Amino acid sequence: MRPFTLNYALPTGRSAVTAAYHFDVSLQLNVLPDGRPAVSDRALLLASGTTTSTAGSQTHFDD
Repeated sequence: MRPFTLNYALPTGRSAVTAAYHFDVSLQLNVLPDGRPAVSDRALLLASGTTTSTAGSQTHFDD
């Protein structure tokens, strides 16, 4: 069964935006092309905005 919201939530085409970083599995971090952690680039952080997650706070008592 396909959830109803997936009919509308999936993108219809490829995004023209390319990320200035990639996820490094061994470091478990987003890294820049020169190997620095993406979090160290202030301009990138300001341009990309922020995200918030409350999942940990709702599922773990020690957060």
